[in-house]
Amino acid sequence: MSVQVVSAAAAAKVPEVELKDLSPSEAEPQLGLSTAAVSAMAPPAGGGDPEAPAPAAERPPAPGPGSGPAAALSPAAGKVPQASAMKRSDPHHQHQRHRDGGEALVSPDGTVTEAPRTVKKIQFADQKQEFNKRPTKIGRRSLSRSISQSSTDSYSSAASYTDSSDDETSPRDKQQKNSKGNSDFCVKNIKQAEFGRREIEIAEQEMPALMALRKRAQGEKPLAGAKIVGCTHITAQTAVLMETLGALGAQCRWAACNIYSTLNEVAAALAESGFPVFAWKGESEDDFWWCIDRCVNVEGWQPNMILDDGGDLTHWIYKKYPNMFKKIKGIVEESVTGVHRLYQLSKAGKLCVPAMNVNDSVTKQKFDNLYCCRESILDGLKRTTDMMFGGKQVVVCGYGEVGKGCCAALKAMGSIVYVTEIDPICALQACMDGFRLVKLSEVIRQVDIVITCTGNKNVVTREHLDRMKNSCIVCNMGHSNTEIDVASLRTPELTWERVRSQVDHVIWPDGKRIVLLAEGRLLNLSCSTVPTFVLSITATTQALALIELYNAPEGRYKQDVYLLPKKMDEYVASLHLPTFDAHLTELTDEQAKYLGLNKNGPFKPNYYRY
Repeated sequence: MSVQVVSAAAAAKVPEVELKDLSPSEAEPQLGLSTAAVSAMAPPAGGGDPEAPAPAAERPPAPGPGSGPAAALSPAAGKVPQASAMKRSDPHHQHQRHRDGGEALVSPDGTVTEAPRTVKKIQFADQKQEFNKRPTKIGRRSLSRSISQSSTDSYSSAASYTDSSDDETSPRDKQQKNSKGNSDFCVKNIKQAEFGRREIEIAEQEMPALMALRKRAQGEKPLAGAKIVGCTHITAQTAVLMETLGALGAQCRWAACNIYSTLNEVAAALAESGFPVFAWKGESEDDFWWCIDRCVNVEGWQPNMILDDGGDLTHWIYKKYPNMFKKIKGIVEESVTGVHRLYQLSKAGKLCVPAMNVNDSVTKQKFDNLYCCRESILDGLKRTTDMMFGGKQVVVCGYGEVGKGCCAALKAMGSIVYVTEIDPICALQACMDGFRLVKLSEVIRQVDIVITCTGNKNVVTREHLDRMKNSCIVCNMGHSNTEIDVASLRTPELTWERVRSQVDHVIWPDGKRIVLLAEGRLLNLSCSTVPTFVLSITATTQALALIELYNAPEGRYKQDVYLLPKKMDEYVASLHLPTFDAHLTELTDEQAKYLGLNKNGPFKPNYYRY
């Protein structure tokens, strides 16, 4: 409550003094505001312009001991009316009246009358709940839910609001068109396109090689006439790749290789730009295959190139449309799982087109698999569990490039890291890097986190899951969802409890529970993001592989699986060096002759393993 204090002489001349109530925020902190913040927001004591001098009759005396609102109501405050003269003599009642928003008016005879009060109420649109004073416990919970809901509705690459409650209709049941009237796509919400375009523009800044390739080659159109069907993660980085392929002359149709990794706003932006995209976050298994089929089975359009991540697209065409391979010039595959399938087809004599193994190229193995996973493993775990890594016991299954990246990141955060491995060479690397090599069964009862990154199946079985400690976190960093035996957890005796998006509690009858992330699918792209710059390296490698296969003269590549030529690996790396203002040393003629190399590379033979 703000009170104007006047001297006795001045009081005789002033017929009336108005005592003003403070708003609740001035009376005491509300909704978590600090006292200092409330003080900073409070108006000047004299009201009006703080710089203007008050009239002599209204100017308060210099503050001194006992000054302030409390002193103004005490008997020592001169002619200011006494508390006993007010209608409500109880100071508590008087204070409560002012907190409630009423006004007290002092008449010339000293009697204080109370003006009609208007209680202002705060209303939250979603809860329809009113608050007069402090929020109740129920109010606080409702407010928390409101804030939480708002955070899930943000258009960030990590929090694509696919679970938005305002749109429960399956995209397959919607009739959507972009601004040009085209409806050859299926995304969550085409209206999110503007936000997706902004994310793509940000990604372009971190993908220098792909942008350079687009600028250098778009005049030549090396992919003119190419009809590329793709099945990869649909992210802002993939969008930059797709638009680069389009700039180089290709026509593209795209589906997602993972039911959780699609960024809805990016898919909408691509659809708005005219790309036939069939993907949304949270697809069912049936949706997943339906989207792939919509990309492939279209009247008047047949693909002649495949860009795959995991082998599902290649498998679908082999299964449903084998005659299409008569016109397909080649396959580019970037995952361990997909490459393994290609080698199986080749060994069985069923691979009927050339295939490029991008996964085992140096630029993919040493950069995407290693550096990307080294950063994104922590991001995925933090976003889903909010856990601290220091002192936690972690077992990483597999010490390939992905496993190496995961182990390095967790070790740097202070975790105690164990490694399981079948390959004695990788096992020796793990030991020499300072990690203890174990069998999973030896540590399964004590570890806090289990991470799989092998590309294999049934790495973590139901027996392992039964023996895990309470609240153990289980996740997968490999491409396929086969590494953790999730199917064995869908039994009547176990209870599934959704914690948040991509986080589930699986509860045993005795109360023990484990925390399963992304239902055993790829953690980083399902639950967080990946570094754009690293994906620029992989995407540029994919683009060059497509150009190579599409333009190769007949007979250069047979029906087999090939590695990208070392010269192309080196070219991709060189395109990224200017970002770091890096300067390569050049061989002299004498040095090149001594090493038996061309001064311009390649500098390593194709069989060399970095």
